[in-house]
Amino acid sequence: MLLLGFLGFAQEIEEGVPWDASKRLVWADFKGKVPPAAVPAATTASGISYTYSANLMHHEVELDYEVTAYFYPNESWYKRELANDTILSHEQLHFDIAELFARKMRNRLDRTSFSDNVKAEVRKIYQEILQELKEFQEAYDWETNFSRNVEKQLEWNAKIAKELQAVE
Repeated sequence: MLLLGFLGFAQEIEEGVPWDASKRLVWADFKGKVPPAAVPAATTASGISYTYSANLMHHEVELDYEVTAYFYPNESWYKRELANDTILSHEQLHFDIAELFARKMRNRLDRTSFSDNVKAEVRKIYQEILQELKEFQEAYDWETNFSRNVEKQLEWNAKIAKELQAVE
């Protein structure tokens, strides 16, 4: 998992692929090199990026923003000998979870009344979302035993699908 950010704008290391409900990951999307001592079967590099502009209108800050979940192909990799549909589904869900937290950030931005310290306030929301995302991704991996616990994997698939619908 790759999470990137700096001040008011998230910085991308490489060209990311934005999340799209109609596009599912395929193994050909994973273009990174497998690290020599890598234990996992695969790694999905994904994260959240944002930009914004703020204007003071009638003593209120109006925020115009864009928050996007990205998949980074050149940082994502898999071991060909272990690749299967179950592991690919597990990796896709990591990307879907990034989108879930992008939506949560959009909702937080929509519900927040900003002061003239908007830059710090947006950055604080972003940092909080990234921490929540990190903890959520870790819980997902541990509960599913990195896709090995098929029953838990199916539970997480349903849980994330439901949450994505709820936070549209």
